[in-house]
Amino acid sequence: VQLQASGGGLVQAGGSLRLSCAASGRTSSSYVMGWFRQAPGKEREFVAARSWSGSYISYADSAKGRFTISRDNAKNTVYLQMNSLRPEDTAVYYCAAGVAVSAIPTSYAYWGRGTLVTVSS
Repeated sequence: VQLQASGGGLVQAGGSLRLSCAASGRTSSSYVMGWFRQAPGKEREFVAARSWSGSYISYADSAKGRFTISRDNAKNTVYLQMNSLRPEDTAVYYCAAGVAVSAIPTSYAYWGRGTLVTVSS
């Protein structure tokens, strides 16, 4: 499975961005898709994850109420809509595919290259 994240950029605080992650290769409808982020000097942290059907969705506390994870199964693409962005949201955002909705990075077997999100104050 290959994952390609896109949509990052520079945005002012309070603004919005939508990240996309396209999956290709040996895709499976059972995969859970997740988003993580890593700020400079910090560990990779969980942002959100969603099962294929949408029955299981999880958000980090920092993302609740501001971020929305969605997926278009026909396009094998998962999205992360980020609203009300804050400078502390600045990080490289990674998408990942795994078999269970989890906040633990090692639960995900496949990772895409990150996309940089920079939020200016």
